[in-house]
Amino acid sequence: MAYIDFLDKIHTGTKRDYLARVLAGNKAEFAATAKQFGFDYWDGSRNTGYGGYHYDGRWLGFAKRIAAHYGLKAGDRVLDVGCGKGFLVHELMQAVPGLSVAGVDVSEYALAHAKEEARPHLLLGSAVSLPYPDRAFDVVLSINTLHNLQLPDLERALREIERVGVRGKYLVVDGYRTEQEKVNLLYWQLTCECFFTPQEWEWIFAKCGYTGDYGCVFFE
Repeated sequence: MAYIDFLDKIHTGTKRDYLARVLAGNKAEFAATAKQFGFDYWDGSRNTGYGGYHYDGRWLGFAKRIAAHYGLKAGDRVLDVGCGKGFLVHELMQAVPGLSVAGVDVSEYALAHAKEEARPHLLLGSAVSLPYPDRAFDVVLSINTLHNLQLPDLERALREIERVGVRGKYLVVDGYRTEQEKVNLLYWQLTCECFFTPQEWEWIFAKCGYTGDYGCVFFE
């Protein structure tokens, strides 16, 4: 297992007003709405999610870094767990022509509004019970998804990723290193069910049998 930050350029390029989301209204109601993972989360107000999650090509650099690190080549099989609108699935196919990429997500809305080129490769499903056979993918990815699960389901999801993966595994979760980062995360998050320090995440991974790599999003 290794800590690798492939997401730094995307995460740090996003501007966040942490207090605004708290002061804008009833954050508990915002969170309850966001957890439906429908229109409000993806394309509604910034108070309940992304405020419009549109394709802008920002994931191509990330996809290229993933492809280079895990030595992806034409014919390899890659799964994106929590694929949303399929932007990363699309970018992986652009980064490595001939790559076989699949995505799975719980959001019917996201899949219905996915990038057209990626849509045929996406399935409705849950990380806790992946609709694929054992060892179906050379590399399994899960970006900003698993921290939305409560601990029992988190364990199931990690074991599912191990089950369907063969060679490489990489996931990104929310975390914190300081009290300020913890406060910022609490102000900003809408859908998180679990978030920990890197040391705690590694303890959980070991307990759940996860052997892949990981990165954390820190709200500095």
